[in-house]
Amino acid sequence: MTKQLNILALTVAAAAMVSLLPATGAQAATASTSILVTAAVAQACIVVATPLAFGVYDPTSASPTDGTATVAVTCTTGTAYTVGLSAGGGTGATTTVRKMTFGANTLNYALYQNAGRTTNWGNAVGTDTVAGTATGLLINHTVYGRITAGQTVPMGAYADTVAVTVTY
Repeated sequence: MTKQLNILALTVAAAAMVSLLPATGAQAATASTSILVTAAVAQACIVVATPLAFGVYDPTSASPTDGTATVAVTCTTGTAYTVGLSAGGGTGATTTVRKMTFGANTLNYALYQNAGRTTNWGNAVGTDTVAGTATGLLINHTVYGRITAGQTVPMGAYADTVAVTVTY
């Protein structure tokens, strides 16, 4: 029995000594990398236009009939653009003399870039279009319209459609 006690005492002593030794277990390891994140921002524009409603034209009046419309442009920030207006759909129309129609009848009108109605608005980029640089926000461009006075035309509902083109 003494032998057994000695063996037990030695076992307890050995266990105590092992517990005093520093732990040599597995240590945590790491590995790392990175993710490259990219995006390309598109150059894009959106354009919306309000109608230009002249109202009632009086062919006996000595004064022209004026009206306005708005062309709203939103493009990617920093995008240079131009806004052009077509001649419209009236037979024989040009960008300087547009023609609203009612059956076979035409009523001449013009579209301008400025309130004084002195700068024609056409569709030749660099010549008679309106230029802008986008801010990323909506930019309004006013279209100034005029029906010249003294046109001898029959009464009726005249209309035309002008295409708006944003070049960027």
